[in-house]
Amino acid sequence: MGRPAFATALIAVSSARPTTLGMNRHLVGLSAALGVLVVGVGAVAGRAGPVKSCPLPQGSETVKLDAARFTTRITNPWWPMKVGSRWVYRETAPDGTRQKVVVTVLARTKLIANGVTARVVRDVVTENGKPVEVTDDWYAQDRCGSVWYLGEATTEYENGKPVSTKGSFEAGVDGAQAGVLVPAKPVPGMSYRQEYYEGEAEDRAEIVSLREQVEVPFGHFRRGRVLMTRDLNPLQPKILEFKFYARGVGPVLVVGVSGGDDREELVRYSAGR
Repeated sequence: MGRPAFATALIAVSSARPTTLGMNRHLVGLSAALGVLVVGVGAVAGRAGPVKSCPLPQGSETVKLDAARFTTRITNPWWPMKVGSRWVYRETAPDGTRQKVVVTVLARTKLIANGVTARVVRDVVTENGKPVEVTDDWYAQDRCGSVWYLGEATTEYENGKPVSTKGSFEAGVDGAQAGVLVPAKPVPGMSYRQEYYEGEAEDRAEIVSLREQVEVPFGHFRRGRVLMTRDLNPLQPKILEFKFYARGVGPVLVVGVSGGDDREELVRYSAGR
């Protein structure tokens, strides 16, 4: 899902209580006989595991989304995406190499192959002023409030010239399936897939805690205002990341504790209108 991001240590993170990382990853057994998850939307219960009307996608299962129940107006408090919102991140490698990452919510939308209209969010990575990767990510929110990830068009650069579009995929094309980035009502113990394109994009996440605090260059976010997820990739089993989302802002910090040790942290943020 776009760039991988890692970090050196959990220096800026303080947990309000011990958390359990070995969470249940069993698949939700909805429509198991058909192998299809039909996503309707209603209210989510405040417990681990969504109610039937608001299931979260798991593993490689097929999901059938009702386009009429999705919107490009993304208001989830853990990652609100108003048009014009802009996040600037600093990614630092152990050798001191730094990259600048700018994420901007565009006024553009895209009709995805699976029938859902998505909001386009542009992610630009540069190093010493030169492009490294430019990606258009596609998001939509269901009526429950979950933010769905519907694919990306990405281009990698070398010496200022495009060299690869590897990693691009679109839900509904060549077996690719949509996933969830942020559930409507995250609860510790929830697990879900973030994306699925066999052999290319199979990221998964688990909710660890909603009672964290974190400090990044942009500022300090107090305990209880930060959501922490544990992010895994079956295609790269040694990689383990923790991501932190601040209420009302969105992603503020990514740290890698296995398979990489870069650190990506929020430097500036401005909300759109």
